[in-house]
Amino acid sequence: MNHAVNPRWWDDHKTSGWDRVKEALRRDWEQTKADFTDTKGQELNQDVGDTVKQALGKQPIPPRYAPNTDWDQVEPGLRYGWGAASHYNDHTDWDDRVESKLREEWNDLKSGRTWDEAKSAVRRGWESARRKVS
Repeated sequence: MNHAVNPRWWDDHKTSGWDRVKEALRRDWEQTKADFTDTKGQELNQDVGDTVKQALGKQPIPPRYAPNTDWDQVEPGLRYGWGAASHYNDHTDWDDRVESKLREEWNDLKSGRTWDEAKSAVRRGWESARRKVS
């Protein structure tokens, strides 16, 4: 269950966009875990091209066969980073200024997770929003 806390700039457009891409990112998350561990994650034959195409609606997202409780921990950060990338579109790359701004805003949200706990998911969400389909 996701109890998202939204920054002031979050709107219905970002919600509908996030709803479109989150299943693709969930699959990417499962595949990444499978790629880097031998006991966690699910081999989904998912690569970055699949994730981007699914997120853009250019490729259907296959059904999820097993729930992933870890997703519930990373989804708020991924969601926030993804939305922030389009909101702060004057910052094309993740840098110290972006990180500082996002850290301050994340801490103001009082989401129940510290910046250090969420930072990697926020950055992954940010970078996912910046990818282009080749």
